[in-house]
Amino acid sequence: WTMNCFACHGGQVNGQVHAGLPNSNYALQTLTEETRKTKLLLKKPLSRMDFGSVFIPLGRSNGTTNAVNFGVALMRYRDADLNIHRNRLPPKMLHHDMDAPPWWHFKRKHHIYIDGFAQKGVRGLMQFMLVEQNGPEKFREWETDFESVYKFLESVEPPPYPFSINKSLAESGRTVFNESCAKCHGTYGDGSAFPNVMVDIDEIGTDRVRLDSLTEAQRAGYSDSWFGQYGKQETIANPSGYIAPPLDGIWASAPYFHNGSVPTLWHVLHPDERPKVWKRTYDGYDQKRIGLEVQSFDEQPEVDGAELREYFNTTWPGKSASGHDFPNELSAEERAAVLEYLKTL
Repeated sequence: WTMNCFACHGGQVNGQVHAGLPNSNYALQTLTEETRKTKLLLKKPLSRMDFGSVFIPLGRSNGTTNAVNFGVALMRYRDADLNIHRNRLPPKMLHHDMDAPPWWHFKRKHHIYIDGFAQKGVRGLMQFMLVEQNGPEKFREWETDFESVYKFLESVEPPPYPFSINKSLAESGRTVFNESCAKCHGTYGDGSAFPNVMVDIDEIGTDRVRLDSLTEAQRAGYSDSWFGQYGKQETIANPSGYIAPPLDGIWASAPYFHNGSVPTLWHVLHPDERPKVWKRTYDGYDQKRIGLEVQSFDEQPEVDGAELREYFNTTWPGKSASGHDFPNELSAEERAAVLEYLKTL
């Protein structure tokens, strides 16, 4: 068995599937474990996909993946021309879970990934082909096909908010947003603009494990390789923080933050109220708080295995929901207005 891009980027919200929406129900670790167990029970041969979770954690919470370290591990065995070298030692890895970004943000960016280290380009989309079966000739052969993928990503639009909006409150929220949030997250509507601002990690205060998971040498190695056009693309080898993301279609793309640690926009706007441990319903949508319908817990329930991955525990490494405390400067009325405005994006 295999999977394609929609495994992570073909999610649903409010019962509707949308191309490019993060798949917040994806349970890759559980999928591989249960497929492997079933094959062993049926005495069927195992494939490379069945071994994935044996060698590397694929995601400690459903809806997230250890995607960055897939690339770190696989790139370790490639040279700049993408030739395979099986005799190399495994790399050191800082495992962490990531929430997939919406594809409709792609058109607004000039660099990709939350740390913005890689210039946007066709070849950068091809890193997830780095399995051993694909030699360097495959990448060159398929580059033209990925030019079409690139054009498709540039065309993806966010779904409109399907419920009622208080237009006067939203308009008040636009004013607050443009005064307090737009310098990092951009403007929307006529004459919209996205600044691609990198916010220093000490200023934003969100979980820094993702930033530390790639070394300067690894980012430079990407730049010097075929993916980075042998140094011709602009690569930021030592980023200082994270790129503030665009907010188009943000109503649909819960959970929030790069690690998926915050279940609703209301919790984004109320930093002190973010749950320590939470569990989502399968397909519920919270129209009041805008995001996932969740149960909150003071402590992690005593479960294990696949059931444990149904919970998001913000005390685990790489999964902190801290930071982005800027909404604390707003009044309760201003936060309510901004929340209403975010429905319109």
